[in-house]
Order: sequence, then structure tokens, then C-alpha cells
Amino acid sequence: MKTITLGQSDLHVTTYCLGTMTFGEQVDESTAHAILDRSLERGVNFIDSAEMYSVPARAPTFGATETIIGNWFAKRPGARQKLVLATKVAGPARGMNWIRGGAADLTGSDIIAACDASLKRLQTEVIDLYQIHWPVRNVPSFGALYFDPSKEQEVTSIHAQLRALATLVAAGKVRAIGLSNESPYGVHEFVRLAEQHGLPRVATVQNPYCLINRSVENGLDETMHRLGVSLLAYSPLGFGLLSGKYDAAGLEAPDAAKGRMSLFESMKKQRWGRPASLAAAKRYNALAREHGLTPTQMALAFCQSKWQVASSIIGVTSVAQLDENLDAAGMTLTPEVLSAIDAIRWDIRDPAV
Repeated sequence: MKTITLGQSDLHVTTYCLGTMTFGEQVDESTAHAILDRSLERGVNFIDSAEMYSVPARAPTFGATETIIGNWFAKRPGARQKLVLATKVAGPARGMNWIRGGAADLTGSDIIAACDASLKRLQTEVIDLYQIHWPVRNVPSFGALYFDPSKEQEVTSIHAQLRALATLVAAGKVRAIGLSNESPYGVHEFVRLAEQHGLPRVATVQNPYCLINRSVENGLDETMHRLGVSLLAYSPLGFGLLSGKYDAAGLEAPDAAKGRMSLFESMKKQRWGRPASLAAAKRYNALAREHGLTPTQMALAFCQSKWQVASSIIGVTSVAQLDENLDAAGMTLTPEVLSAIDAIRWDIRDPAV
């Protein structure tokens, strides 16, 4: 599988990354280990996790995904050295009172303590890519559209967060740093301050990017291109909507009984659960079938066709699902299909922002 360099770091990863947030909720440990085995066998050298996983986030499963991965490393001597391992420290609690007591801030000491806890759960000495899961400052994200200055409050600065990350890099606990759910302003400030103060430079931003959410192309892509920061595209299948499994009967489709959007009521209230998101996905899925493709093939091949995307993060619940996704590697879309995709986007824009 093709590999690329993340930003200006020395990390070389495959263009598909195994996302693991299903491990510990929808996926039990033995199945998770089988998925990890198969992913490595298929040539994927990049896995992504987070301290708050599995999803949907609950107090009993906080850290469960990292623990499962750590147990896999312990059972598979040599596997760790073959992989680029990414994980994340959660931002302000956003209602999750089990994370740092529900704190509305993320201090430098919080970052260092969280990293140490992740290293212990992952049973490793170093995290290759350590990311801030979402900004600590006031910023619209996770479906919010508008910046609201009235919500400003005093929190830990970007500079202070970078100093904490620099401490982890200097200690050999982290190789490179990244961001997630960030805005163009945030990316620019992290890079500017890093260069001004000789601190680690962010290599990546992990944001949603798929057929029903191409908001990265509304300015963030220019920022990342000019600053040499790579995009890790999460939810390339739009939380499963772009697999086609919800087309027949919506989010209650019987054949989607194991899908997150069917299993968890909390998911239906998110951006992916909007009626407009499902309607848009159906249009794209129909286009795929018209051209002899499965919806999954077209959605993943679309992401891989875009210069903006360095690696697409795929989350699965079975080995068969993993194989279906990886089989799309190397597929190309015709100019006719790409033009039709852009025509649909022009009509409906980005309903899952």
C-alpha cells in the first residue's frame, strides 16, 4: 500500500489508517485483535485511537480502546515496531464529567498526565502522533456552525499547550504532534507559535471529510497546504451513511442493526443523523450504483482522489468490513463520476457539517 509523509515530520504512513473507536463498545477484544491482525496483514501501518474511546463515550468505557490495543501489542511481539501509533488527549469535557472531573480547560499538566496514562494503557514507550482531540478555546465544532464571541472564557493558551507537548517530545514519549476538529485559525496559530518559540510543529489535523461533509475545502485546505500540514480524514463513510446500509429504511433499517446510527440514540442527534445528511448520502449512493460501484467503493475512492487527503481513517466492526474497505484501495473514479459528485455537492453543499 502506498505511503506518504505526515506534514514535516518523519512519520511515513499508509493512505488508509485503521480507526479503533468501535473497540470496547461494538467490538469485543477478541474481534478487535482479529481486525488488528488483518489490518497489519493487509499492509496498513497506521492506527488511530483516543483516550476517550470507545464511542459513544461512556464512563465505563473510557480508555477501553487503548487498553485493547495495548493488550494486542503484548500478545504480538514485534507488531508495535511495524506501526505508526496515533492517539489523542480529550479537550474540555463537553459534558463528560468522567474526564478530568468535567473540567472546562485542558492545561499543560493535563496533557502530560493524559499522555502518561495513554502510554500505560497502550503498553508502549512512545506515541508516534499525539493529537489534541478538540480545541480548548471557544470554537464551533461537532455540528456547530457559527463562532459566538459571547462564549469566550479564559483557558489555557495554545502556547502553553505547545510547551507541554514539547516536554513530551523532549522526553521521548511522543514523536510528532497533531490537532483534531480544528479551524484554519487554530492550525495557523499552532504553527506560528511553534515557529516563533522553537516548539514542535503540528504535522497533522484530523477533521471530518467525506462526500456529505467537505467543509475542509472551505478554507482549511489552503491553510494546511501553505503551512505543510497533512489532513487525516475521519468518517470517510459519513458514520456509515455512505455505505448504503441505511438507504432502504433510514436509520431504523433492519440490515443496519449493528450500525452506530441505529444502535445509539445519541448518534441520531448528531450531524450525521440529520434528515438532510441521510438524503444526501442516498443521492451519492445512487450515483455509485449507476456507475457499477458500491457506495463504499465510491466514497473511499473519492477521498483517496483528493489532494487534500493524506490518509483516510476507516472504522470497522468486523474483518469482513475491513476487507471491503481496503479492497477500495487503488480504485480511481472517472472524470464523469467526479463531475457528477461535484454537481450534487453544488446542489446540497455539506449537510453533515
